[in-house]
Amino acid sequence: MRNLVFFLTTLAWSQTASVPSNVQADLDVEYSRVGERVFVDIFRPAASSAANPTVLAIHGGGFRAGKRTSYHQLCIKLAQRGYTCASMSYRLAPRHQFPAPVEDAKAAVRFLRANAAKYNVDPLRIGVTGGSAGGHLALMVGLTGPLKIFEGSGPHLDQSSAVQAVVNYYGPTDFTQSYGKSVDAHEVLPMFLGGDLAHNRQAHIASSPLYYVTPLSPPILSIHGTKDAYVAYEQSAWLLSRLVSAGIDAELETITGAGHGFKGPDADRAEARLFAYFDKHLKPGTQQSRILVSDHGPRGEVVAMLWPSGQELFTRPNERGHDVQSLPGGRILYTVGAKGKVLEVDAEGREVWAYSTGLEHPLAAQRLANGNTLIGDAKQGRVIEVDKAGKIVWEYQSADLANMRMRNANRTDAGTTLIAVEAVAKIIEVDRDKKIVWQWQAPNGDKRRLYQGKRLKNGHTMVTLSDPGEVLELDSAGQVVRSVAGKQPDTQFGWASGHTVLPNGNWLVSDYTGRRLVEIDGKGNVVNQLRTGARTIASVTTVE
Repeated sequence: MRNLVFFLTTLAWSQTASVPSNVQADLDVEYSRVGERVFVDIFRPAASSAANPTVLAIHGGGFRAGKRTSYHQLCIKLAQRGYTCASMSYRLAPRHQFPAPVEDAKAAVRFLRANAAKYNVDPLRIGVTGGSAGGHLALMVGLTGPLKIFEGSGPHLDQSSAVQAVVNYYGPTDFTQSYGKSVDAHEVLPMFLGGDLAHNRQAHIASSPLYYVTPLSPPILSIHGTKDAYVAYEQSAWLLSRLVSAGIDAELETITGAGHGFKGPDADRAEARLFAYFDKHLKPGTQQSRILVSDHGPRGEVVAMLWPSGQELFTRPNERGHDVQSLPGGRILYTVGAKGKVLEVDAEGREVWAYSTGLEHPLAAQRLANGNTLIGDAKQGRVIEVDKAGKIVWEYQSADLANMRMRNANRTDAGTTLIAVEAVAKIIEVDRDKKIVWQWQAPNGDKRRLYQGKRLKNGHTMVTLSDPGEVLELDSAGQVVRSVAGKQPDTQFGWASGHTVLPNGNWLVSDYTGRRLVEIDGKGNVVNQLRTGARTIASVTTVE
């Protein structure tokens, strides 16, 4: 009983608070019903209808006790700082064992995204925090974001449960190391995991956040006292070491002499660090770019993701198509190469426009400012412009482009069309009268491939090449004014394919065979990169 009482009283924000007039509260909101009903209490700024950065708060209590009201004070403070904050309940042990509470926490994140408009949630800026058992659950949510194994069977499975930042208050990270270093691990963990370490080691490993750290993990701050008798301080130190080794923006706030549950100046210090960390990673100034990529690999999907974290927001099947473009209102235009089709879908993935008449293998699609669509068919060696009714209003065709010799086609602001002749590493510019008005041939073109050319705002042309992979900026005379990768030893690409300019002015390039996305600054330095795993990305674009 002593341990249970301790867990119920250790959190710094333990009492239920009255709601001030500048905060709107929605209490007892059911977010899932798997085995039993579970609820969130949601707090947000009363005078704002904007999408707010959002924090999910998870109470402690040894996985067997505790109440979501323990985080009301923190949620009110966050709401007064411009956040939406939801304090959640979850299924408790021993009736509901691991992974039930992890599934609940991920369901709560999905609920917030699915109801973003209703509760002023910014679905791209969600953080999670918790203390003790709640800290553990917050870490599990953060570290297992890309995985499906803990999603459970609750509602809104079409939504992502990934989060963009975690603040962990003294949560355990490796249950295999908890026995003998915690005054109640022998009592708590068998209830939560269905047996002790000697009889259920696999569950102890599977439930330990430490083993889910990857280079895709979100930023994580841990706050821990050195005199914690319930969760050893080393648990947070181990996590920090592994996160830093994986290249994650991770921090550990060490509170010397503090135990399990902060009071007075220690609680104030911890709270200030929480505010600062969430402000850093969730406030608008740190918002990530939204991009779309066309995965030409075996998965065959258009993917919406955040850059540079790589968090995937949603996917649309493209049958291994090549090209993708973001349109206003969340609509997407993309090629479905295997089906000889160009497709436009709305934000929910519903078809709103399609063109397939006479197409054999379209690899390029671009919605133009006049509402028409530019389509490049590599099999036919033909580039057409079709209006909304599907009528061809312009066409360029050449035997030099046919039989898959061409790749991407792109209309310039001047009304000309850039066509990549991949087979000989050449870019041509064609005017409305179907005349070639400019062209550029890469050296050793018979041994290289050119995927895409785009006209930049300064009038130069950006092209991507293979063998060696290289990104070039060419002036109007065809002179190279900027080169990235190629034979330079500092940066090497396998095959540079799709590229776009990010809102910050940097280049974002797909290294197709290297299976990575690379962000390059104005000096040619790689400032961010993301390994794409099984995805082989042909094209990339920013989201409007």
